[in-house]
Amino acid sequence: MLSPNGIDPDPNDPTQNFNSLPFGLIAGWGRYPVLLAKALKANGFTVVCLGVHDHADPELAEICDVFKWSGIARFGSAARFFRKKGVRYASMAGKIHKKLLFTPGFIWKQLPDLYTCSMFMSHFIFRKKDCKDDTLLLTVVDAFERKGIKLLPGTDFAPEMLVKRQLLTKKGPSKAQWKDICFGWNLAREMGRLDVGQSVSVKNQAVLAVEAIEGTDEAIRRAGSLCRGNGFTVVKVAKPGQDMRFDVPTFGPGTVQTMIDSGASVLAVEAQKTIFIDQDEVIRLAEKHNIVIVAVYEEDLIFSESPFPVKEEDSAIPVCTRSVS
Repeated sequence: MLSPNGIDPDPNDPTQNFNSLPFGLIAGWGRYPVLLAKALKANGFTVVCLGVHDHADPELAEICDVFKWSGIARFGSAARFFRKKGVRYASMAGKIHKKLLFTPGFIWKQLPDLYTCSMFMSHFIFRKKDCKDDTLLLTVVDAFERKGIKLLPGTDFAPEMLVKRQLLTKKGPSKAQWKDICFGWNLAREMGRLDVGQSVSVKNQAVLAVEAIEGTDEAIRRAGSLCRGNGFTVVKVAKPGQDMRFDVPTFGPGTVQTMIDSGASVLAVEAQKTIFIDQDEVIRLAEKHNIVIVAVYEEDLIFSESPFPVKEEDSAIPVCTRSVS
């Protein structure tokens, strides 16, 4: 199927008209797939959705034009389903709980199709490739593209979901908190480069917890168990060279509620590289519980003063002695 002018849309130029084509959505856990589906519909797309079992929100069946449940490990049948519905371009949205890979009998419970087995044999059978997030997800991308389905960043079609550079709460970080943001940023960026995780929790420039396979919320809870009642800072950033097609950092009310339950006091995220879910609810929760939230560029951290307001008791912001990579 071609666009109305007879020219195939350029997948590298999301401003072109894709509306003539059914658009595929591979939906995992969380609110992001729901909000992306609504954004696609609002922009005139016919949305064909595959919802991952035990992950996707059932609400997607009401939003999307076509909806079908799918197993995690059935990429061959998923690609065939999309092709049958006329889908040539799709997006992945939402989290897949990677820890499931390590539960007993996972592979047999998922009943992978032959195509999936062939694509992932080097990871799980022959052990020639690792099982880092990016390694596995790039294999997923390749699995769809070999079947004629081009995967595109969902944020290309809903850029308003990326958080802008700003102070999101009325109160900015204190002197000590800004130091922890700078300190934590370096660590989170390095963990991202190593494809370990996206966030770290720190206090007084000491590491409390580094996110790994358990995810951001569990890492925050672990930090809270070590720093109960004293307040700590969570820093969540994109990987260097972040592939916006998958595993984009995301935060929403659930993240803030976990911070509240765990005793965290500051959240710093990377502007324009982090998806911001249910913005009004996040700000309401943060303000109610005296949590500071800032979205910054990496370049902000080399300046001698913070670009945001600070607490009255801390009128100065220190220089972060770091370099921008």
